[in-house]
Amino acid sequence: MACVGLGMMLGAHLGPRARSYIEQADVVFVAVSDSIVELWVKEMHPDVRSLQPYYGKGKSRHDTYREMVEAMLREVRSGRKVCGVFYGHPGVFALVPHRAVGQARSEGFDAHMEPGVSAEDCLYADLGIDPGTFGCQHFEASQFMFYRRRLDPSAYLVLWQVGVAGDRSIRRFSTGAEHRQLLVELLLEDYPEDHEVILYEAATLPVSEARMERIPLSRLVDAELHLQTTMVVPPARPMERNNEMLARIAEIDARDHVEST
Repeated sequence: MACVGLGMMLGAHLGPRARSYIEQADVVFVAVSDSIVELWVKEMHPDVRSLQPYYGKGKSRHDTYREMVEAMLREVRSGRKVCGVFYGHPGVFALVPHRAVGQARSEGFDAHMEPGVSAEDCLYADLGIDPGTFGCQHFEASQFMFYRRRLDPSAYLVLWQVGVAGDRSIRRFSTGAEHRQLLVELLLEDYPEDHEVILYEAATLPVSEARMERIPLSRLVDAELHLQTTMVVPPARPMERNNEMLARIAEIDARDHVEST
């Protein structure tokens, strides 16, 4: 069994190993962001089965994901070579591939995850962010709200799935202004209300462009947000030197220099 990533953009990010897993499988399951992408996958294999019908209005996504995994494992247990195809990277904000691979391995089957170009990869390229310059903190937006996390405002903050921020039901595909206001209030503990944030959505078709909308943090409540919207919060203060640590490192370096001469 293999779970592979198509990358974010139709036809542009599929690697040769992922394509090989698709073409050599007995049955292919697909969960992608666009019906056009699904049709493209169906051109690669005669037996491609969409996982989209497992979603349902008001249905818990926990149930949806469990049913998706079981559909894939049912074919694995029957002795067929199964390939699960997911947009982006199959291990990034994708619970089903992790569960499917883990379940298959626990039952004694060979299972493999093949990486793909993720929305995070596209974000760095589109926004010109090098995570090594100031550092990056990544949180799922609802998890960020539900738990106390230690923020560093001198680094980038990336909040994923901000369109469903505050959802406890795992049944919604969006939350409203009141939930967003709570997120804003939480962020105002570390950032000024006029601090510029970026609403980002990676391009998924060659004819489309990435969304890179810059707004003040205070405007998040009324912004247009989708399930795939990511919010990037740039650093709000300079990095603070750790002079005590630098002094200790200098002592080590000085000692090493003496011992080597």
